[in-house]
Amino acid sequence: QMSNGSSITEFLLLAFADTRELQLLTFWLFLGIYLAALLGNGLIITTTAFNHRLHTPMYLFLLNLALLDLGSTSTTLPKAMANSLWDTRAISYAGCAAQVFFFLFLMTAECSLLTVMAYDRYVAICKPLHYGTLLGSRACVHMAAAAWGSGFLHAVL
Repeated sequence: QMSNGSSITEFLLLAFADTRELQLLTFWLFLGIYLAALLGNGLIITTTAFNHRLHTPMYLFLLNLALLDLGSTSTTLPKAMANSLWDTRAISYAGCAAQVFFFLFLMTAECSLLTVMAYDRYVAICKPLHYGTLLGSRACVHMAAAAWGSGFLHAVL
């Protein structure tokens, strides 16, 4: 007895362009965007990590934001560039699931971190005399970790 069943092994992505010339143009455009993101975020990470005067709460948040941006850019753009360069449209089921998980994780963490950064700036502007007691380095590390954790929980659920 044979059962009627099928399984999905890959998805077909919608192409950005139909002609080969436009596909190559999108590849070069995506490559430029990707390299600019790598360079900019790499400079922020390097500068913040090696300059001890920048080890303050605001720069801790900027470092985390650069890491999240680097990750979210690296989640989708390499596959889009490969598809444009090699004229393919397929993505495996596991690859698609991994891309969706990491994109949700990093984007949710980035939104949470931007909320934390807004609160940090609010306290710095509206309550400057209480800033040191409200947002010490330990509290800022906890808030940054909570932003990463909220992104992970959202992606898992």
